[in-house]
Parts: sequence; C-alpha cells; structure tokens
Amino acid sequence: MNNVVLLGRVTKDIEMRVISETQMAVAKFSIAIDRQVTKGKEKQTDFINIVVFGKTAEACEKYTAKGKMIAIQGRIQTGSYKNKEGVNIYTTDVIADKVEFVQWKDKEEQIPEGFAAMDETDSDIPF
Repeated sequence: MNNVVLLGRVTKDIEMRVISETQMAVAKFSIAIDRQVTKGKEKQTDFINIVVFGKTAEACEKYTAKGKMIAIQGRIQTGSYKNKEGVNIYTTDVIADKVEFVQWKDKEEQIPEGFAAMDETDSDIPF
C-alpha cells in the first residue's frame, strides 16, 4: 500500500508546465510540514515535493500560492537522473491524487465557479 496524506504550507508559487504530447498540465511545488516538537528540542520542518496532473494542477495554480495551507492525498514515487556532471541524483516526490485548499489564494478568487457566497447574517441558514 502506498498512500500518504499531508497538511502543510506551500513554500513557493506553483511551477506549471504542459506535457507536449498529451497537452496535460503538470504543477510542481513543495510544502513545509513542521515535525512534532518534543520538550527541549528545536522545531524541525520537512519540505515535501508535490507533483499534480491535469485539472487538479490547473486548480492548484489558480487557487493556492506561497504560504497558503493545503492538504494533499497521494502516493510516494522515487526516481533518479544523472546531472550535468554525471552524478546520479535521487528524487522522492508525492504524486497528488486529491488536493484540498485549506486557505485560498485571494479573497476575490475564494469562491470557485458554480458556487455562491454566503452572507454570515443570512437567516435562511438552518444551523
């Protein structure tokens, strides 16, 4: 089983590209996740590389930005390549299947298409 769920802050703006053969969007970014601090120890943070494909990648570019909280569900994928000096570089990424925007990019873009804003004083709300 290869399943991971992460909650963290986006560390930089989303890097977007399109795969030329399929015209599929690909978003790459990383999130920062603080480790649980034990008494007397210094806070540590992990930086996790995230890769998102398709419409979800497009939504990431549109609705999130550096510093915003995001939740990711996906799988871990490892890989390797040779750099310019011929040295093997090993990579570990999370390939996201689901993305939840805990915080939105801009207040104006907070409401996705097809949804309406709710007035907090609306008396028709049953709760």
